[in-house]
Amino acid sequence: MSESVTEGPANADVVTGSDMGVDPSMLLSLRGVTKNFGAVQALRHVDLDVPAGQVTALVGDNGAGKSTLIKAIAGIWEPSSGTKYWLGEKIDTHTPKDAANLGIATVYQDLALCDNLDIVANMYLGFEATRNHVLDEITMEKRTQQTLHDLSVSTVQSVRQLVGSLSGGQRQAIAVARAVMRDAKLVIMDEPTAALGVTQTAQVLELIKTLASRGIGVLVISHNLNDVFQVADRIAVMYLGTLVSSGPVANYTMSSAIELITTGTVARAA
Repeated sequence: MSESVTEGPANADVVTGSDMGVDPSMLLSLRGVTKNFGAVQALRHVDLDVPAGQVTALVGDNGAGKSTLIKAIAGIWEPSSGTKYWLGEKIDTHTPKDAANLGIATVYQDLALCDNLDIVANMYLGFEATRNHVLDEITMEKRTQQTLHDLSVSTVQSVRQLVGSLSGGQRQAIAVARAVMRDAKLVIMDEPTAALGVTQTAQVLELIKTLASRGIGVLVISHNLNDVFQVADRIAVMYLGTLVSSGPVANYTMSSAIELITTGTVARAA
């Protein structure tokens, strides 16, 4: 087993993609991203590449910096230093709206769904389609049905079901479908299979594969390495705020991934 170990750059202020060795074919690239909260350094010079059409699994123990990193990507928190690139071009995502305008959608663990509304209303919440100043229910319903069909979501009986009546896996599917319907090019998923049963987990993993097959980049945070090795094309390992290793999933074994997560290093290469 061999892995790439990332080091913090000497100068995190360089802002041109070519000078930083950024591959313009990569959907998202981070170079030297650091985040400080007072005296606490939550992220340390993170370099990360996320390609389109592949699943990148972001793994690490609690407190490794995974959530901080995705919030920096999603525009919730501004990095203290470093640069973000979108298809090789420097970007500034100061707010979640900036990130959404680029095509970055984040599905958090709480899913941000309204239990008292049906699937159609949740899919269009805040982006309702209108005709002559009236809600265009027919268009919204048809587009919702088509999006779910395109993502092979077949377990939902009716798009007029209340979201509160859905299973955990179905709710996850609705949150992802909402992102896809809004033309997301990168979908970030925070622990998508947490607290799901075996059947629901399998449905969500299939959904993740479907997203990648449609050319959408997927960045998944997960503690479940069985899920990671089942769906990921690439693995990125965080340890105490540092990205200690990243590369194709074939470069890792279960034991080497666990060792990187728990110690930040691998004692010997396989």
